[in-house]
Amino acid sequence: MVRYNCIFVFIFALVSNLCIAQETKCVQESKLDYGKINVRCTKDGVCRVFIENNEMYTEGLDTLENTKFWRKIMSLSPDSGIVNIKGTRERLLLISEKDWNTIRAEKGDLWLDSIRTSRSLDSTQKIVFTTGKKDFYQIEKAYIEIEQGIKIFEENNTDPFYAQAILLIESPGRLAKSNVGAYGPFQLMKSVARHQGLKVNKYVDERTDFDKSAWAAAKLIRTICIPYTNKMLDKRGIAHCESDLWYRLLVLHSYHAGAGNVAKALDKINPTVGNMDLIKQLWQTTAGAFGPHSQNYSQVAIAAMFELDKLTGGIPVK
Repeated sequence: MVRYNCIFVFIFALVSNLCIAQETKCVQESKLDYGKINVRCTKDGVCRVFIENNEMYTEGLDTLENTKFWRKIMSLSPDSGIVNIKGTRERLLLISEKDWNTIRAEKGDLWLDSIRTSRSLDSTQKIVFTTGKKDFYQIEKAYIEIEQGIKIFEENNTDPFYAQAILLIESPGRLAKSNVGAYGPFQLMKSVARHQGLKVNKYVDERTDFDKSAWAAAKLIRTICIPYTNKMLDKRGIAHCESDLWYRLLVLHSYHAGAGNVAKALDKINPTVGNMDLIKQLWQTTAGAFGPHSQNYSQVAIAAMFELDKLTGGIPVK
């Protein structure tokens, strides 16, 4: 997975004359309205703090095919998966990985072409098989760490929504290293971690320390991701409230793909208004290193937050 932790500074933000953003109707209090912090209990009776975001429901994100798809993927074991239309994530068939490999070996593209024909899809519509990722998205284990993450982000004057979202999707409940070297509960790259004050050398790697890693991620988001996201929006005169869900998801994209790559994607979209439609357009956009993994990032975050709600008494998978 390509990740830059929004440390790459995009040049145009430094040399362009930024447009004055239109006056926002967002009324910020002395402390940012982070969203409701609530306490819920799991079925085993353990009660913990988490961020509640009702905007996911009022925006109808639980009804989107993308959300339903990723939630289902999170509930499937890796020996099974979903045949789906990549562009829309419409689910076509739930089969085992073994059966998928057999069908592809015996029928090849003819089988895929028959599906396109039956659904009146053109040849550019990619049909793919996505394996289950229940072994990776262990929401129950990530849930245990969220309360501490929220606490540290608040102490660092950073919206704790990001702590919750990142812990749910980056390396939930474990210490894992990505194929490009990101490591720890907040999946920080070496250079990024060092830039935020962590020790990373051949003797010690403070990315494994939850509290230090959380502090570094909070600082990164507060001092780099958010300021550069604001510059991208101000450049286009797009009003924004930092507590809006679409804005938070855009910042998450900067955290994952790097602000420079998000800027390239926005240049391609050329939005004039900030809302969830902008985020949905990013799901269909490639630009620079903003590719499939980047497109999926906020989709997975949304799905994981619904799964968290499910764990603590929310809605079931549809």
